[in-house]
Amino acid sequence: MKHQWLRIALPALALVIVVAAQSPAQQKPRARDIGVPFDGTPGPLNAITDVAGVEVGHSTIISGEGKLIVGKGPVRTGVTAILPRGRELMDPVFAGWYSLNGNGEMTGTTWVEESGFLEGPVMITNTHSVGVVRDAVVAWRIQHGPADQSGYWWSLPVVAETYDGHLNDVNGLHVKSENAFEALNSARGGRVVEGNVGGGTGMICNEFKGGIGTASRKLDAKGGGYTVGVLVQCNFGLRGRLVIAGVPVGKEISEHPAYASAAGPSSDEKGSIIIVIATDAPLLSNQLKRLARRAALGLGRVGSISGNGSGDIFIAFSTANPGAWQPTGVRSIQMLPNDRMESLFEGTVQATEEAIVNAMIAAETMTGADNHTVIALPHEKLREVLKKYNRLAK
Repeated sequence: MKHQWLRIALPALALVIVVAAQSPAQQKPRARDIGVPFDGTPGPLNAITDVAGVEVGHSTIISGEGKLIVGKGPVRTGVTAILPRGRELMDPVFAGWYSLNGNGEMTGTTWVEESGFLEGPVMITNTHSVGVVRDAVVAWRIQHGPADQSGYWWSLPVVAETYDGHLNDVNGLHVKSENAFEALNSARGGRVVEGNVGGGTGMICNEFKGGIGTASRKLDAKGGGYTVGVLVQCNFGLRGRLVIAGVPVGKEISEHPAYASAAGPSSDEKGSIIIVIATDAPLLSNQLKRLARRAALGLGRVGSISGNGSGDIFIAFSTANPGAWQPTGVRSIQMLPNDRMESLFEGTVQATEEAIVNAMIAAETMTGADNHTVIALPHEKLREVLKKYNRLAK
């Protein structure tokens, strides 16, 4: 059974509650369920876990309310883990990464660039918790696997971030190593919980509540029948720029923007987005970097301009070619010709767009630090706007 780990810290008591996955009847609606039209054919789960072997886990930390007191809260944050081959840590995957705008962090990418491999999980958290999560991954890997074949214990974990300081006591450093362990240990295949969970708990997207979202595309026979899946932690954008299914939704639903003040709406793009792309297509690291770049086009479809203050960082990996990392002998690998990558490019763009919208649809209104309240994207209002522009799917 898949579980979502939810940590609730009370003034005199800390509880860890294990919440079972929702039954299909209890699941929150996703973008397609409320009539948002998308191109392409999703996989069975419409999630990054449609790529066989990929697992996702969350640790969600929520406590306190009212005035911000650094070190005490309110706390609205967490950690999300993506495991390319589940607990199979000794078989790295080919990978490539890309920074569209670098006002953010993704550790470990120097070695990904140099070696062409991703050697462990991808972790996502808040800006000021990258260090503790990175160190926790090193400890977790030591617990869960032997030294490498050279006999050395060493790791350069990939840990990414977006900033949740509008709702969360980000300077209180509430993410601890046990939260990273919870995200890793709870990781499973199957349905991925979206919205206000894990690293996405306190995030804001286009001045609506944001967070974690996912989607996938199953290519047809002409495209090789491969699957590409995307997971996002979305925390970017301004209300007036938001576009969904080609419709200027942000201009139509203008009430209660997250960053409004007495001076009026903000004119500078806030926040960041981390995009993780998985595929079972046999791609090498340079091809995966090409795939990662295409996420920018999906991001542009929802209205982002990747502003100066936005950290928009993407990583792509392939679960094909198991055993390619082995340090001895000559490895035989498969590679999809570049001329056959176009369907993967298209699927990545489509799944990125849908994953972002899924994050916003799943997210719920949240009140956090200093009683800041960020509203969820209203589903019925969105349906009305899509209908007005003849874009409502059902």
